Amino acid sequence: MAAVIHWSRKRPDTFWLWIIIIGGIIGALAYFLIEGLDFRNIQITLHGPARRKRIRALRTLVILNPSAGNFEELGELLLEEKRYREAKEALDRALAARSDSIDPFYRRGIAEFELGDNEAAIADLQRVTKADPKYDFFKAASLLAQALGRLNRTDEATAAFERIAQSATGAEPLLVAAQWFADHGRSAEALEIAAGIAMRDVTMPAYQKRRDRPWLRKAKALERSLRKKG
Repeated sequence: MAAVIHWSRKRPDTFWLWIIIIGGIIGALAYFLIEGLDFRNIQITLHGPARRKRIRALRTLVILNPSAGNFEELGELLLEEKRYREAKEALDRALAARSDSIDPFYRRGIAEFELGDNEAAIADLQRVTKADPKYDFFKAASLLAQALGRLNRTDEATAAFERIAQSATGAEPLLVAAQWFADHGRSAEALEIAAGIAMRDVTMPAYQKRRDRPWLRKAKALERSLRKKG
């Protein structure tokens, strides 16, 4: 029963449900060993204490050696901890010391986006995408487009999402673009993108499917919604 409940929540491949039902205890154990363990979440959980320990060490280190590199590392770790305001402060210090790399601008743009400081996020993310439109597999471009949309700069946001739809391959930025098109009267384009993402479920290797499962699930939901409306 526990395996069936877990399957109903996570919704991996349908064949696992048959293995659980037909295989009984052995089938359920096989399911939990292969699909039930979320290795990514386990990894995050294990890395959490080490990351927080490193943050504490860096807070002392930046007093003794306030270098750009130390502040960049501190900012990135705080970003992973979702401590966005502190991350932005650290990245501000890093960029005050050195601004020859676009990565700290990108990281600060993420923090600003999460804090709702859209004007600042746009400035940083535009700098990043101007230097490299594909930065972080188009995630920088996707955040920029979303920030533009939040400020009702609709034409600019739409143009940015069109570029993503034409060139990106990652499920996340493509799904965000599809949702934008769906919300702005371009259902046919949204459906095409969402269906394309959902079809990857058939050919993806298992590790990639686990990584992209939230986006695959959202793509399938969007596809179903659009087909009902259509």
